[in-house]
Amino acid sequence: MLALWLLSFGQRLLLWGGLCAVSLAGAILTLHLLRMVASYAWTWQQMRAVPTLEGAYPFLGHALMLKPDARDFFQQMIQYTEEYRHLPLVKLWLGPVPLVFLYNAENVEVILTSSKHIDKSYMYKFLEPWLGLGLLTSTGNRWRSRRKMLTPTFHFTILEDFLDVMNEQANILVNKLEKHVDQEAFNCFLYITLCALDIICETAMGKNIGAQSNDDSEYVQAVYRDGWEHKRSLKILHNFTKNVITERANEMKRHEQGRSNDKDSPPRNNKHRGFLDLLLNVTDDQGNKLSYEEIREEVDTFMFEGHDTTAVAINLSLYLLGSYPEVQEKVDNELEEVFGRSDRPPTLDDLKKLKYLECVVKESLRLFPSVPFFARNLNEDCEVAGYKIVKGSQVIIMPYALHRDPRYFPNPEEFKPERFFPENSKGRHSYAYVPFSAGPRNCIGQKFAMMEEKTILSCILRHFWVESTQKREELGLAGELILRPSNGIWIKLKRRNTNES
Repeated sequence: MLALWLLSFGQRLLLWGGLCAVSLAGAILTLHLLRMVASYAWTWQQMRAVPTLEGAYPFLGHALMLKPDARDFFQQMIQYTEEYRHLPLVKLWLGPVPLVFLYNAENVEVILTSSKHIDKSYMYKFLEPWLGLGLLTSTGNRWRSRRKMLTPTFHFTILEDFLDVMNEQANILVNKLEKHVDQEAFNCFLYITLCALDIICETAMGKNIGAQSNDDSEYVQAVYRDGWEHKRSLKILHNFTKNVITERANEMKRHEQGRSNDKDSPPRNNKHRGFLDLLLNVTDDQGNKLSYEEIREEVDTFMFEGHDTTAVAINLSLYLLGSYPEVQEKVDNELEEVFGRSDRPPTLDDLKKLKYLECVVKESLRLFPSVPFFARNLNEDCEVAGYKIVKGSQVIIMPYALHRDPRYFPNPEEFKPERFFPENSKGRHSYAYVPFSAGPRNCIGQKFAMMEEKTILSCILRHFWVESTQKREELGLAGELILRPSNGIWIKLKRRNTNES
């Protein structure tokens, strides 16, 4: 009888304990939810005055309105920014988080010139498994220290060393395009992309991976693979970079040891050094070098940022030149003035003389900025256009919309490189055009990008006349992290009338 009573008591005790545990968990969950609701209500009240898209639901915000397809979502955002262009900014609720869109030069300046609002949005977190906390994804003092260390590696005198690599790969590209002369239209997107990948691999790591000759290589496939193979791809990319770093560091050690043993040995030729060589030697203010893992983060960041963006810019420049033959004719005339009928590779002085081609690239980046938007997380409250934007808000800067402000770019959809002639740029707001961002977190590689784009375009256009076969609405632009023509870039090639020598 006692045993039965004890069993019954034990069961009641366990049940009571279970109920208490459930109650405690429920209370904690309820408290957490109440805090979320209170935070949301406070943020909503603080941001109430900021112009808002219609159709938001409590807690869900505008989530139900947003298109799931990347192309449709991008067009939706463009439609909203055009619809609300008469307002200085517009707010969209992504669940309980406010997203504030800026597309006005005066307001973009407030954020981009700030030394406080430099933290990238949480939207960039998905890049960390590949890039770690490199220059693109790092924040705060870590970013400031890294930026200070790396800025000298992008000095123009160092970039000069990479021109031979760019010329070599551009010539390989031209040879591959030869088979399409006087043929049917073809998609040139991958050709350009693999050329850009070869250039960034050799300049970032000092390693020629031959992507243009072997696009089936494991590394090339890993760069473009995603989805369920994501972890496998990252392992391939990281291992490749780590092996190159270790190999290069050992080579440099052996070389230095050899020089110390033979003081009469000639100095090492610095030509064709990759960024990797420079990263292995840079130090911070305390004289500390980067660890191999930190170098890997920066090399992978260069790889990511340095080939996709330039490839898209070159592709869309070709598309626009093929759509506006009168502009291509002016480029053709400039190329003839600089190179005559010669087929020699361009020098740095040649590139400086290609001023109209540079205006073409700038105007292409105005219409189709390679990075169509970028986002910042506010670390503290700030005021934009008289509105209070609270800490924790995500500020989305939209170059694609910003570059279409008719106050600074009349007839904004027209392709007019002359907009960037010095006399036509005079008086234009300095934050009306930010294809490489601006302020403290501007793109550290923009000189490299411009040099590469002019080199490749000049090489292609000295050999071929380009005709586009798509209308603009047929490009299928998708505004992901990088602007992508999801339908490719379809062109026809004719041989340019040259007597190559």
